Amino acid sequence: MKRTTTRPWDPADHLTSAEDAVAYLDAALEAGEPQLVAAVLGDIARAAGMSTVAAASGLGRESLYKSLSVNGNPEFATVLKVIEALGLRLRVSPTAGISAASAGNLR
Repeated sequence: MKRTTTRPWDPADHLTSAEDAVAYLDAALEAGEPQLVAAVLGDIARAAGMSTVAAASGLGRESLYKSLSVNGNPEFATVLKVIEALGLRLRVSPTAGISAASAGNLR
């Protein structure tokens, strides 16, 4: 039987444009899993250069590696700083499930 050779796959190697990063992060946000969002931000930061992101965000490189992993639990302030350092913007839109009545209660 022929042996299959495998090698590790790293999403950061395939994020070559801002559009790639936006689509990847958008999919993670849509999934609604905080740990997935943190890990995806970590992948995007590694693709951009973790040292560069750390310097632009004012955060420590090692702490970013740790908090932006599958097991990480970054503070929301950290997430916002990383998103800004990556040149991205976080936007909000209503879901299809929000009703006009409940939207009317927002003041």
